[in-house]
Amino acid sequence: MGGWAGEVRVRRRVRAMVTLLVIASSAPSAPPMARAQPAIPPPGPLAHPKPLRQVGAPADLTRAVIPPDNRQTPQKIALGEKLFFDGRLSADGTVACATCHDPARAFTDGKPVSIGIEGRAGQRNAPTILNALYNKTQFWDGRVTTLEEQAALPIANPVEMGQPSLEAAVARIAVIREYQDAFQEVFGGRPNGPDLLRAIASYERTQLSFDSPFDHFIAGDTSAIDAAAKRGWELFNTRGRCNKCHALTDAERDVTNFTDHDFHNIGIGIIRHNVVALARQAERLINSGDSAAIDRAAVQTEMSALGRFLITKKESDIASFKTPNLRNVLVTAPYFHDGSQETLWDVVDHYNKGDGFQNPYLDEDIQPLALTEDDIDDLVAFLASLTSGDYREQAVKELARQRALSRTTRPQRDTARAFGPKPPRAPLPRP
Repeated sequence: MGGWAGEVRVRRRVRAMVTLLVIASSAPSAPPMARAQPAIPPPGPLAHPKPLRQVGAPADLTRAVIPPDNRQTPQKIALGEKLFFDGRLSADGTVACATCHDPARAFTDGKPVSIGIEGRAGQRNAPTILNALYNKTQFWDGRVTTLEEQAALPIANPVEMGQPSLEAAVARIAVIREYQDAFQEVFGGRPNGPDLLRAIASYERTQLSFDSPFDHFIAGDTSAIDAAAKRGWELFNTRGRCNKCHALTDAERDVTNFTDHDFHNIGIGIIRHNVVALARQAERLINSGDSAAIDRAAVQTEMSALGRFLITKKESDIASFKTPNLRNVLVTAPYFHDGSQETLWDVVDHYNKGDGFQNPYLDEDIQPLALTEDDIDDLVAFLASLTSGDYREQAVKELARQRALSRTTRPQRDTARAFGPKPPRAPLPRP
Protein backbone atom coordinates (compact mmCIF):
# COMPACT_ATOMS: atom_id res chain seq x y z
CA MET A 1 0.00 0.00 0.00
CA GLY A 2 1.07 3.62 -0.36
CA GLY A 3 1.48 6.33 2.27
CA TRP A 4 -0.92 6.67 5.17
CA ALA A 5 -3.76 9.07 4.40
CA GLY A 6 -3.58 11.17 7.51
CA GLU A 7 -2.83 11.46 11.19
CA VAL A 8 -5.92 9.55 12.33
CA ARG A 9 -5.04 6.63 10.11
CA VAL A 10 -1.48 6.66 11.36
CA ARG A 11 -2.60 6.71 14.98
CA ARG A 12 -5.00 3.78 14.57
CA ARG A 13 -2.56 1.51 12.80
CA VAL A 14 0.44 2.24 14.91
CA ARG A 15 -1.56 2.08 18.14
CA ALA A 16 -2.58 -1.42 17.11
CA MET A 17 1.04 -2.23 16.43
CA VAL A 18 1.95 -1.01 19.91
CA THR A 19 -0.48 -3.43 21.53
CA LEU A 20 0.28 -6.39 19.33
CA LEU A 21 4.05 -6.09 19.45
CA VAL A 22 4.05 -5.83 23.25
CA ILE A 23 5.96 -2.61 23.60
CA ALA A 24 8.15 -2.57 26.67
CA SER A 25 7.89 1.13 27.48
CA SER A 26 7.18 4.59 26.10
CA ALA A 27 10.20 6.45 27.44
CA PRO A 28 11.50 9.37 25.37
CA SER A 29 14.37 8.57 23.04
CA ALA A 30 17.86 9.13 24.34
CA PRO A 31 21.22 9.47 22.64
CA PRO A 32 23.20 6.24 22.27
CA MET A 33 25.10 5.33 25.41
CA ALA A 34 28.89 5.37 25.30
CA ARG A 35 30.62 2.01 25.53
CA ALA A 36 34.24 0.94 25.72
CA GLN A 37 36.02 2.00 22.55
CA PRO A 38 37.20 -1.09 20.63
CA ALA A 39 40.66 -1.08 19.09
CA ILE A 40 41.09 -1.35 15.34
CA PRO A 41 42.07 -4.98 14.71
CA PRO A 42 45.22 -5.76 12.73
CA PRO A 43 44.76 -7.23 9.24
CA GLY A 44 46.32 -10.64 9.84
CA PRO A 45 46.13 -13.70 7.56
CA LEU A 46 42.32 -13.95 7.76
CA ALA A 47 42.03 -10.53 6.11
CA HIS A 48 43.76 -11.63 2.92
CA PRO A 49 41.74 -11.96 -0.30
CA LYS A 50 40.30 -15.45 -0.67
CA PRO A 51 40.84 -17.72 -3.68
CA LEU A 52 37.97 -18.41 -6.04
CA ARG A 53 38.89 -22.07 -6.06
CA GLN A 54 37.09 -23.29 -2.94
CA VAL A 55 34.91 -26.35 -2.60
CA GLY A 56 31.34 -25.11 -2.89
CA ALA A 57 32.20 -21.67 -4.30
CA PRO A 58 29.95 -20.68 -7.23
CA ALA A 59 32.55 -19.60 -9.81
CA ASP A 60 30.09 -18.35 -12.43
CA LEU A 61 28.01 -16.40 -9.90
CA THR A 62 31.14 -14.91 -8.36
CA ARG A 63 32.27 -13.55 -11.71
CA ALA A 64 28.74 -12.33 -12.53
CA VAL A 65 28.44 -10.17 -9.40
CA ILE A 66 31.55 -8.11 -10.19
CA PRO A 67 30.17 -4.84 -11.60
CA PRO A 68 31.44 -3.92 -15.08
CA ASP A 69 32.37 -0.41 -13.90
CA ASN A 70 34.53 -1.70 -11.02
CA ARG A 71 36.54 -4.65 -12.27
CA GLN A 72 38.91 -6.39 -9.88
CA THR A 73 42.66 -5.76 -10.07
CA PRO A 74 45.33 -6.77 -7.55
CA GLN A 75 46.37 -3.14 -7.04
CA LYS A 76 42.79 -1.97 -6.44
CA ILE A 77 42.15 -4.80 -3.99
CA ALA A 78 45.36 -3.99 -2.08
CA LEU A 79 44.34 -0.33 -1.86
CA GLY A 80 40.90 -1.32 -0.64
CA GLU A 81 42.36 -3.56 2.06
CA LYS A 82 44.56 -0.73 3.31
CA LEU A 83 41.58 1.64 3.45
CA PHE A 84 39.45 -1.01 5.19
CA PHE A 85 41.84 -1.04 8.16
CA ASP A 86 42.67 2.69 8.23
CA GLY A 87 41.23 4.61 11.19
CA ARG A 88 42.01 7.89 9.45
CA LEU A 89 38.75 7.54 7.56
CA SER A 90 36.95 8.24 10.84
CA ALA A 91 36.55 11.66 12.46
CA ASP A 92 38.83 10.95 15.42
CA GLY A 93 41.08 8.28 13.89
CA THR A 94 39.85 5.50 16.19
CA VAL A 95 37.42 3.58 13.97
CA ALA A 96 37.94 1.74 10.69
CA CYS A 97 35.68 -0.51 8.63
CA ALA A 98 37.48 -3.41 10.34
CA THR A 99 36.37 -2.21 13.78
CA CYS A 100 32.89 -3.63 13.14
CA HIS A 101 34.08 -6.21 10.61
CA ASP A 102 37.04 -7.95 12.22
CA PRO A 103 38.48 -10.78 10.09
CA ALA A 104 39.31 -12.75 13.25
CA ARG A 105 35.58 -12.75 14.09
CA ALA A 106 34.46 -13.73 10.59
CA PHE A 107 34.22 -10.02 9.72
CA THR A 108 31.80 -9.19 12.55
CA ASP A 109 32.55 -7.64 15.96
CA GLY A 110 31.03 -10.13 18.42
CA LYS A 111 28.80 -7.46 20.00
CA PRO A 112 25.00 -7.20 20.08
CA VAL A 113 25.23 -3.78 18.41
CA SER A 114 28.24 -2.05 16.91
CA ILE A 115 30.30 0.58 18.69
CA GLY A 116 31.59 3.63 16.81
CA ILE A 117 33.61 6.74 17.63
CA GLU A 118 33.72 7.86 21.25
CA GLY A 119 32.14 4.55 22.23
CA ARG A 120 28.78 5.45 20.68
CA ALA A 121 26.46 2.46 20.41
CA GLY A 122 24.32 1.85 17.35
CA GLN A 123 21.02 0.01 17.10
CA ARG A 124 21.94 -2.99 14.96
CA ASN A 125 24.21 -6.01 14.92
CA ALA A 126 27.11 -5.87 12.43
CA PRO A 127 26.52 -8.30 9.52
CA THR A 128 29.47 -10.20 8.18
CA ILE A 129 31.34 -9.04 5.09
CA LEU A 130 31.97 -12.68 4.15
CA ASN A 131 30.00 -13.51 0.99
CA ALA A 132 28.41 -10.04 0.99
CA LEU A 133 29.31 -9.82 -2.70
CA TYR A 134 26.35 -12.13 -3.39
CA ASN A 135 23.83 -9.95 -1.52
CA LYS A 136 21.12 -8.37 -3.64
CA THR A 137 20.80 -5.62 -1.02
CA GLN A 138 23.05 -4.41 1.79
CA PHE A 139 22.33 -3.62 5.48
CA TRP A 140 19.63 -5.33 7.54
CA ASP A 141 16.92 -3.21 5.90
CA GLY A 142 18.34 -3.36 2.37
CA ARG A 143 18.60 0.41 2.07
CA VAL A 144 21.29 0.20 -0.62
CA THR A 145 22.06 -2.39 -3.28
CA THR A 146 25.82 -2.24 -3.87
CA LEU A 147 28.92 -2.62 -1.74
CA GLU A 148 30.09 0.76 -3.03
CA GLU A 149 26.98 2.43 -1.61
CA GLN A 150 27.30 0.45 1.60
CA ALA A 151 30.89 1.58 2.17
CA ALA A 152 29.88 5.25 2.02
CA LEU A 153 27.23 5.42 4.71
CA PRO A 154 29.16 4.40 7.88
CA ILE A 155 31.88 6.96 7.11
CA ALA A 156 29.46 9.87 7.45
CA ASN A 157 27.24 8.40 10.18
CA PRO A 158 27.72 10.26 13.51
CA VAL A 159 27.45 7.02 15.52
CA GLU A 160 29.84 5.02 13.36
CA MET A 161 32.87 6.73 11.81
CA GLY A 162 31.59 10.24 12.45
CA GLN A 163 32.92 12.20 9.48
CA PRO A 164 30.77 15.18 8.42
CA SER A 165 30.93 13.87 4.84
CA LEU A 166 32.70 11.41 2.59
CA GLU A 167 34.72 14.32 1.23
CA ALA A 168 36.04 15.05 4.72
CA ALA A 169 37.34 11.49 4.97
CA VAL A 170 38.98 11.79 1.56
CA ALA A 171 40.67 15.00 2.66
CA ARG A 172 42.26 13.14 5.58
CA ILE A 173 44.02 10.67 3.32
CA ALA A 174 44.57 12.86 0.26
CA VAL A 175 47.60 14.51 1.88
CA ILE A 176 49.33 11.16 2.42
CA ARG A 177 51.89 10.42 -0.27
CA GLU A 178 51.31 6.67 -0.12
CA TYR A 179 47.65 7.14 -0.93
CA GLN A 180 48.38 9.73 -3.61
CA ASP A 181 50.64 7.23 -5.37
CA ALA A 182 48.22 4.32 -4.95
CA PHE A 183 45.20 6.21 -6.31
CA GLN A 184 47.29 7.45 -9.22
CA GLU A 185 48.38 3.90 -10.04
CA VAL A 186 44.93 2.35 -9.69
CA PHE A 187 42.60 5.08 -10.90
CA GLY A 188 44.86 7.54 -12.69
CA GLY A 189 44.12 10.50 -10.43
CA ARG A 190 44.13 11.94 -6.92
CA PRO A 191 42.16 10.39 -4.04
CA ASN A 192 38.43 11.05 -4.35
CA GLY A 193 35.21 9.71 -2.88
CA PRO A 194 33.88 7.46 -5.66
CA ASP A 195 37.26 5.79 -6.19
CA LEU A 196 37.76 5.31 -2.45
CA LEU A 197 34.43 3.44 -2.32
CA ARG A 198 35.30 1.39 -5.40
CA ALA A 199 38.55 0.28 -3.77
CA ILE A 200 36.90 -0.76 -0.49
CA ALA A 201 34.13 -2.61 -2.34
CA SER A 202 36.69 -4.41 -4.50
CA TYR A 203 38.47 -5.65 -1.40
CA GLU A 204 35.20 -6.76 0.20
CA ARG A 205 34.35 -8.77 -2.93
CA THR A 206 37.41 -10.92 -2.32
CA GLN A 207 35.94 -12.19 0.94
CA LEU A 208 34.13 -15.25 -0.31
CA SER A 209 33.98 -18.08 2.19
CA PHE A 210 33.16 -21.72 1.39
CA ASP A 211 35.19 -24.93 1.77
CA SER A 212 33.16 -25.98 4.81
CA PRO A 213 32.53 -29.56 5.96
CA PHE A 214 29.04 -29.22 4.46
CA ASP A 215 30.51 -28.23 1.08
CA HIS A 216 32.69 -31.34 1.10
CA PHE A 217 29.63 -33.42 2.01
CA ILE A 218 27.63 -31.99 -0.90
CA ALA A 219 30.64 -32.60 -3.17
CA GLY A 220 30.44 -36.31 -2.38
CA ASP A 221 32.41 -36.91 0.82
CA THR A 222 29.77 -38.58 2.97
CA SER A 223 32.13 -38.65 5.98
CA ALA A 224 32.67 -34.85 5.94
CA ILE A 225 29.83 -34.23 8.41
CA ASP A 226 28.54 -36.43 11.21
CA ALA A 227 25.15 -38.10 11.57
CA ALA A 228 23.75 -35.24 13.69
CA ALA A 229 24.56 -32.66 10.98
CA LYS A 230 23.00 -34.90 8.31
CA ARG A 231 19.82 -35.17 10.37
CA GLY A 232 19.94 -31.42 10.89
CA TRP A 233 20.17 -30.83 7.13
CA GLU A 234 16.99 -32.86 6.63
CA LEU A 235 15.22 -31.02 9.44
CA PHE A 236 16.34 -27.69 7.95
CA ASN A 237 14.42 -28.50 4.77
CA THR A 238 11.40 -30.22 6.32
CA ARG A 239 9.94 -29.94 9.82
CA GLY A 240 12.29 -27.14 10.83
CA ARG A 241 10.90 -24.96 8.02
CA CYS A 242 14.21 -23.09 7.82
CA ASN A 243 14.09 -23.38 4.03
CA LYS A 244 11.05 -21.08 3.98
CA CYS A 245 13.50 -18.17 4.25
CA HIS A 246 16.95 -19.74 3.86
CA ALA A 247 16.52 -21.10 0.34
CA LEU A 248 15.67 -19.57 -3.01
CA THR A 249 12.44 -21.60 -3.18
CA ASP A 250 10.58 -23.97 -0.87
CA ALA A 251 11.00 -26.84 -3.32
CA GLU A 252 14.69 -26.55 -4.21
CA ARG A 253 17.41 -26.91 -1.59
CA ASP A 254 19.97 -24.13 -1.54
CA VAL A 255 23.53 -25.32 -0.93
CA THR A 256 25.23 -22.01 -1.67
CA ASN A 257 24.01 -18.93 0.22
CA PHE A 258 21.02 -20.12 2.29
CA THR A 259 18.94 -16.98 1.80
CA ASP A 260 15.89 -15.91 -0.19
CA HIS A 261 17.26 -12.33 -0.38
CA ASP A 262 13.96 -11.17 1.10
CA PHE A 263 12.74 -9.45 4.26
CA HIS A 264 10.65 -10.99 7.04
CA ASN A 265 9.08 -10.09 10.35
CA ILE A 266 10.15 -13.03 12.51
CA GLY A 267 8.72 -11.83 15.80
CA ILE A 268 11.75 -10.05 17.20
CA GLY A 269 10.21 -6.96 18.81
CA ILE A 270 12.52 -4.20 20.06
CA ILE A 271 10.34 -1.10 19.74
CA ARG A 272 10.54 0.57 23.13
CA HIS A 273 9.41 4.13 22.56
CA ASN A 274 6.56 6.31 21.32
CA VAL A 275 5.87 4.54 18.05
CA VAL A 276 3.19 6.99 16.93
CA ALA A 277 5.82 9.70 16.88
CA LEU A 278 8.33 7.28 15.34
CA ALA A 279 5.96 6.46 12.50
CA ARG A 280 5.36 10.14 11.71
CA GLN A 281 9.11 10.81 11.76
CA ALA A 282 9.79 7.76 9.61
CA GLU A 283 7.21 8.78 7.03
CA ARG A 284 8.74 12.24 6.76
CA LEU A 285 12.19 10.71 6.30
CA ILE A 286 10.97 8.34 3.63
CA ASN A 287 9.15 11.09 1.78
CA SER A 288 12.25 13.27 1.88
CA GLY A 289 14.29 10.67 -0.01
CA ASP A 290 17.34 11.65 2.06
CA SER A 291 19.41 8.43 2.19
CA ALA A 292 21.78 9.86 4.79
CA ALA A 293 18.87 10.77 7.07
CA ILE A 294 17.39 7.30 6.72
CA ASP A 295 20.80 5.79 7.48
CA ARG A 296 21.10 7.86 10.65
CA ALA A 297 17.60 6.84 11.72
CA ALA A 298 18.39 3.16 11.18
CA VAL A 299 21.66 3.28 13.14
CA GLN A 300 21.10 5.98 15.75
CA THR A 301 17.43 6.02 16.73
CA GLU A 302 14.63 3.76 17.93
CA MET A 303 13.17 4.01 14.42
CA SER A 304 15.66 1.25 13.66
CA ALA A 305 13.06 -1.22 14.92
CA LEU A 306 10.74 -0.31 12.02
CA GLY A 307 13.11 -2.23 9.74
CA ARG A 308 12.32 -2.44 6.04
CA PHE A 309 9.39 -0.06 6.55
CA LEU A 310 11.92 2.77 6.75
CA ILE A 311 12.79 2.08 3.13
CA THR A 312 9.50 1.08 1.52
CA LYS A 313 6.78 2.78 3.58
CA LYS A 314 4.77 -0.43 3.17
CA GLU A 315 2.79 -1.41 6.23
CA SER A 316 3.54 -5.08 5.55
CA ASP A 317 7.27 -4.33 5.98
CA ILE A 318 6.98 -3.10 9.57
CA ALA A 319 9.73 -4.75 11.66
CA SER A 320 10.88 -6.85 8.69
CA PHE A 321 14.59 -7.48 8.27
CA LYS A 322 16.75 -9.19 5.66
CA THR A 323 17.29 -12.94 5.69
CA PRO A 324 21.01 -13.37 6.42
CA ASN A 325 23.35 -15.78 4.69
CA LEU A 326 23.99 -18.67 7.09
CA ARG A 327 27.58 -19.47 6.19
CA ASN A 328 29.91 -19.17 9.20
CA VAL A 329 26.86 -18.42 11.35
CA LEU A 330 28.37 -20.29 14.31
CA VAL A 331 31.27 -17.82 14.58
CA THR A 332 29.19 -14.66 14.05
CA ALA A 333 27.26 -14.58 17.35
CA PRO A 334 25.23 -12.88 18.73
CA TYR A 335 22.26 -13.24 16.41
CA PHE A 336 19.42 -11.37 14.70
CA HIS A 337 19.38 -7.75 13.63
CA ASP A 338 19.50 -6.54 17.22
CA GLY A 339 22.03 -9.08 18.50
CA SER A 340 19.47 -10.22 21.05
CA GLN A 341 20.20 -13.97 20.99
CA GLU A 342 23.50 -15.31 22.28
CA THR A 343 23.52 -18.89 20.99
CA LEU A 344 22.22 -20.92 18.06
CA TRP A 345 20.13 -22.84 20.59
CA ASP A 346 18.41 -19.56 21.49
CA VAL A 347 17.76 -18.90 17.80
CA VAL A 348 16.21 -22.31 17.21
CA ASP A 349 14.20 -22.03 20.45
CA HIS A 350 12.77 -18.74 19.20
CA TYR A 351 11.55 -20.34 15.99
CA ASN A 352 10.48 -23.55 17.71
CA LYS A 353 7.89 -21.80 19.83
CA GLY A 354 6.49 -20.00 16.82
CA ASP A 355 7.28 -16.35 17.63
CA GLY A 356 8.03 -14.35 20.73
CA PHE A 357 5.58 -11.50 20.15
CA GLN A 358 2.26 -11.80 18.32
CA ASN A 359 1.71 -9.06 15.77
CA PRO A 360 -0.27 -8.67 12.56
CA TYR A 361 2.87 -8.36 10.45
CA LEU A 362 4.41 -11.64 11.58
CA ASP A 363 5.62 -13.71 8.63
CA GLU A 364 3.06 -16.34 7.66
CA ASP A 365 5.66 -19.12 7.83
CA ILE A 366 6.35 -18.58 11.54
CA GLN A 367 4.59 -21.25 13.59
CA PRO A 368 5.31 -23.74 16.40
CA LEU A 369 7.63 -26.47 15.14
CA ALA A 370 7.39 -29.22 17.78
CA LEU A 371 11.14 -29.87 17.64
CA THR A 372 12.57 -32.03 20.40
CA GLU A 373 15.83 -31.30 22.21
CA ASP A 374 17.56 -33.86 20.01
CA ASP A 375 16.14 -32.15 16.91
CA ILE A 376 17.46 -28.80 18.08
CA ASP A 377 20.91 -30.27 18.73
CA ASP A 378 20.88 -31.73 15.20
CA LEU A 379 19.93 -28.40 13.62
CA VAL A 380 22.76 -26.68 15.47
CA ALA A 381 25.15 -29.41 14.30
CA PHE A 382 24.14 -28.72 10.70
CA LEU A 383 24.57 -24.95 11.13
CA ALA A 384 28.01 -25.53 12.63
CA SER A 385 28.97 -27.57 9.56
CA LEU A 386 28.62 -24.40 7.43
CA THR A 387 31.82 -23.00 8.97
CA SER A 388 34.60 -22.51 6.43
CA GLY A 389 38.03 -24.05 6.90
CA ASP A 390 39.54 -20.66 7.81
CA TYR A 391 37.48 -20.58 11.01
CA ARG A 392 37.72 -24.23 12.03
CA GLU A 393 39.58 -23.59 15.29
CA GLN A 394 37.29 -20.73 16.31
CA ALA A 395 34.28 -22.91 15.52
CA VAL A 396 35.37 -25.71 17.85
CA LYS A 397 35.74 -23.28 20.77
CA GLU A 398 32.55 -21.38 19.96
CA LEU A 399 30.43 -24.51 19.63
CA ALA A 400 31.70 -25.73 23.00
CA ARG A 401 30.93 -22.33 24.57
CA GLN A 402 27.43 -22.19 23.14
CA ARG A 403 26.66 -25.81 24.00
CA ALA A 404 27.73 -25.31 27.61
CA LEU A 405 25.63 -22.16 27.88
CA SER A 406 22.63 -23.89 26.31
CA ARG A 407 22.70 -26.52 29.04
CA THR A 408 22.16 -23.92 31.76
CA THR A 409 20.57 -20.86 30.11
CA ARG A 410 17.73 -21.11 27.59
CA PRO A 411 15.74 -17.85 27.79
CA GLN A 412 13.78 -18.55 24.60
CA ARG A 413 12.78 -22.15 25.31
CA ASP A 414 9.03 -22.74 25.63
CA THR A 415 8.42 -26.43 25.05
CA ALA A 416 4.68 -26.29 25.74
CA ARG A 417 4.19 -23.62 23.16
CA ALA A 418 6.48 -25.37 20.66
CA PHE A 419 4.21 -28.43 20.76
CA GLY A 420 0.97 -26.44 20.83
CA PRO A 421 -1.29 -25.45 17.95
CA LYS A 422 -0.47 -22.57 15.68
CA PRO A 423 -1.94 -19.45 17.32
CA PRO A 424 -4.40 -17.42 15.27
CA ARG A 425 -2.80 -14.67 13.25
CA ALA A 426 -3.44 -11.26 14.78
CA PRO A 427 -5.70 -9.20 12.50
CA LEU A 428 -4.34 -6.25 10.62
CA PRO A 429 -5.45 -2.95 12.16
CA ARG A 430 -8.40 -1.35 10.39
CA PRO A 431 -7.79 1.94 8.53
